[in-house]
Amino acid sequence: MQLLLQCLTTGILLGGLYAIIGVGMSIVFGIMGLTNIAHGNLMILSSFIIMVLTTTYIPNTVIALLVTAVILIVIGFLFQKFLVNMVIDKGDEPALLVTFGLSIVIENILDVIFGADARSIRNAFATTNIINTKYVSVSGAYFLDFIVAIAVIIVLNFFLNKTYPGRAIRATSDNRKAAELMGVNTKSFFAITMALAMVTAAIAGLLVGNTFVFYPYSGTQYLIIAFGVVVIGGMGSITGTLLGGIILGVAQLLGSYFFGTGYQILTGYIFMLVILTIKPNGLLSGVRRK
Repeated sequence: MQLLLQCLTTGILLGGLYAIIGVGMSIVFGIMGLTNIAHGNLMILSSFIIMVLTTTYIPNTVIALLVTAVILIVIGFLFQKFLVNMVIDKGDEPALLVTFGLSIVIENILDVIFGADARSIRNAFATTNIINTKYVSVSGAYFLDFIVAIAVIIVLNFFLNKTYPGRAIRATSDNRKAAELMGVNTKSFFAITMALAMVTAAIAGLLVGNTFVFYPYSGTQYLIIAFGVVVIGGMGSITGTLLGGIILGVAQLLGSYFFGTGYQILTGYIFMLVILTIKPNGLLSGVRRK
C-alpha cells in the first residue's frame, strides 16, 4: 500500500513536468495548426544553454532562465519569419518538414559541441526531499515541476482569455480568415504564439535538467511525451495538457507498480489509446480552426 501511494504521488507530480513539456506544442498546434517536430529539441537546447550559463557565466538559475528564454524567443522569431511563414499557407507537409529539418540541425550542433555524455542541471533544492514521511516522500525537483506547471497554466489561460493579444490569438485559432477580415495581422500573432511556445520550452528545459539527465538526442524522447500529453488532453487545450500530463504520469507509474519498470512507458501509451478510443479528439480538445 505504501509503495502504491508513492507511485500515485510521484505520478501526479511527474504529470506536472509532462504538462510543461507538452504545453508549447499544444499552443502552436492549437493556434497555427503546426505540429512542431523540433519542440523537444528546442527544449533540450534550452537545457544545454542553462547548464552552460549556470556553470560558467550566471550562477543565478532564474536569471539564466530569463536569458535562455530571450535566446529561444529570438530563435523562434527567426524560425517563424524566415521559414514557417514562407510555407504555412502551402499545406501541412512543408511546415512539418521545416520543423523536422530544424530538429536535425539542433541535434547535430549539440552533439558536435557537447558530445554524447549525459548532462544535468543540479541544485541543492532539486536533490532534497521536501516531504519525507513513513508513507510518501517528495523530492524538491518533482515538487517544483508541479508547482511551476500550475503557475504556467494559470498565466497562459489568463493571457489568452483576458488580454487583447490573447483574444486575437484565439480569434485566429477559431477562424483565421474571419480574424484577418477584422484587421488582425495573423502572422504577427503567429509570431507571438511561437514566442510563448519558446518561453515554455525554456522553462521545460530547466525543469528537465533539474529532474533528469539529458543528451543532445534527448529531444525525440520528450517529443514523444509531448505528443502523448497533448493527444490525451486535447490538441490546443492549455488546461488539457495539465490533465493529460497527470494521466500519463500516473498511468506510467501504475504500470511500473503492477507490471515492472520495463512496462512503464508501454502502459502509459496503452492508456492513451484507450482514452482516444473513447474520446478521439482528446479529453478537452480546444481546436476549432477553420
